Amino acid sequence: MSATEPESEVDGEATDSDSEPSLTELPPSSKLVYKVLEYEGSMTQEEIATESRLCPRTVRYGLGKLENEDLVTSRISLEDARQSKYRIAD
Repeated sequence: MSATEPESEVDGEATDSDSEPSLTELPPSSKLVYKVLEYEGSMTQEEIATESRLCPRTVRYGLGKLENEDLVTSRISLEDARQSKYRIAD
């Protein structure tokens, strides 16, 4: 049992030090959404869909996966309170 405990600690340290390992395990749509946000900055779902040429449903799915991994955060858009702006988490 003690042999497996250090391995889990090592794995935990690797994911805590860098967010990339969790990104590599996500679906391609999530990776594309992440890259669009990385290059373009804060965007709404509609803007991400336009820029990435993904359908809105796929963008929603990708953003959900990214938010679950704490790679992306959202805030209410100041221009339109019905929408949220997404950006890469700090």
